[in-house]
Amino acid sequence: MKILIADENRLMLEGFRRALDRVEDIEIVGATHAGAQVMPLIERRRPEVVALELDMRTADGGTCLDAIRALHPRIKVVVISASTDPVTIKSALARGARAYIITSINPLDIPSALRQAYDDTVYHALGVEPGPDDELRAAGLTEREITMLKALARGLSNKDISQELWVTEQTVKFHLGNLYRKLGVPNRLAAASFAHTHGVAA
Repeated sequence: MKILIADENRLMLEGFRRALDRVEDIEIVGATHAGAQVMPLIERRRPEVVALELDMRTADGGTCLDAIRALHPRIKVVVISASTDPVTIKSALARGARAYIITSINPLDIPSALRQAYDDTVYHALGVEPGPDDELRAAGLTEREITMLKALARGLSNKDISQELWVTEQTVKFHLGNLYRKLGVPNRLAAASFAHTHGVAA
């Protein structure tokens, strides 16, 4: 795996270097603490993964993320940030980041985190404990199926769900059938019980 690291925090940058220097299956092909150098380095070094600080001052990390996704869609971007704000994390993942690494992560876990991002097996922010929704995503549930599971946990009928989500009852039945199958439960009562048992917020 060829990786480019971009982080304005020199200590974090060096920490990443040290964590990866002796890892046989990961090669650091470039590193920079200047946001403006990210795109030129990508052109020259052709990394497979970019570890990108979200909070850079010289070049907005979110803007860099958008540019990488637009110009180099095959490159997998791993966002690095000190923020544990759920909205920030969700926004980065929605913009195309393959993983979100909290800067407080144990350095020994960095190689594994990058491998997970490379293999598309990350479902939550790395460096914080995954929540119930992350576990549901890991089970293969879509965002719409998670929303419907929460509706079941609130005791809503198919008609209520269809009205709340502005979809047909047939669409509700389709999504419920999928989530029953993925969770390995036979019906809505069992699905609602699963939601309560696993702390899925309604």
